[in-house]
Amino acid sequence: MNTKEILPKILETGANELEIIDFRMHEKLEDGSVYEWILGVNVAKVKEVIQKPESIFKTPGLPPEVEGVSKIREDVVPIVNLARWMNIKEPEDKKGKYVIVMEFLREIIGIVIHDAKRIRRIKWTDINKPPASIDEKLGGKVVGVIEVEGGKLLLLLDFEGILDELGMIKVFHIDEAQEESSSEEKYNILILDDSPVARKIIRDILEKDGHKVFEVQSGIEGLKFLEDMEQEAKAKGLDITDKIQLIISDIEMPGMDGLTFTKKVKEHPVFSKIPIVINTSLSDKATVDKTKLVKADAHLVKFDTKDLLHIVHQYAIKK
Repeated sequence: MNTKEILPKILETGANELEIIDFRMHEKLEDGSVYEWILGVNVAKVKEVIQKPESIFKTPGLPPEVEGVSKIREDVVPIVNLARWMNIKEPEDKKGKYVIVMEFLREIIGIVIHDAKRIRRIKWTDINKPPASIDEKLGGKVVGVIEVEGGKLLLLLDFEGILDELGMIKVFHIDEAQEESSSEEKYNILILDDSPVARKIIRDILEKDGHKVFEVQSGIEGLKFLEDMEQEAKAKGLDITDKIQLIISDIEMPGMDGLTFTKKVKEHPVFSKIPIVINTSLSDKATVDKTKLVKADAHLVKFDTKDLLHIVHQYAIKK
């Protein structure tokens, strides 16, 4: 049986779609009214939505936004109070009743929310940049907005950025990897990621290993960059692989996701020469299946320095 036949439509190559959980937070305003925040997170990050655990244990050293830790299934999970992070006043009858249990960046995290509404299927092209006022209110941690019923806006939060702000992102094996890296090969590498935090972490790792890094924020920008590189290479009588020897792409990006970008690159008569590594916070089997279907050369889970550098030296084109 063809692999594609056993996958749901959302996993099909080049669909440029995702499914998100629509959840709500409520803010009590100064005039006594209540404002409903409509928020969203990629279903691929979510393990389950549960009632808020009764037993949450305080542990020293955690930021104030983290209520403590709780045992969920077999895991001890930090519980982040989203209302505290958003710096909003909760109505008494709306205080966090549920927890979205998420798994990404090799961690399991619980996020306290007020209500979970539904699953929405959307296109990455429907995601727009957030208004400056909203982005500023939430500390620049909104990766995009989607217009929903009644002209309201659903905000997609940058949970990588939130965890980084709380000091909860781990970069693995950084000292060990830098000590071991002795290759003379240095490459020109294009990275695609809509998260400034993720781009900085990846760029720092690669630059410390001696590589030249170019960065863009989406698949659309990535294709435009490659088109410009192709023209520049032609003008100098060079091949595009003289300009770029490896691409490292996130999956979740507004406008055009990394899977659609990878599919387009692999189908292009010139760009297809360049190896592509999918570098994502998602490690579930469905994500790995997607990367194989679009013919990505490798799949990495953020952020393991040793794995990243190993993949770079394994797949980048030697010139």
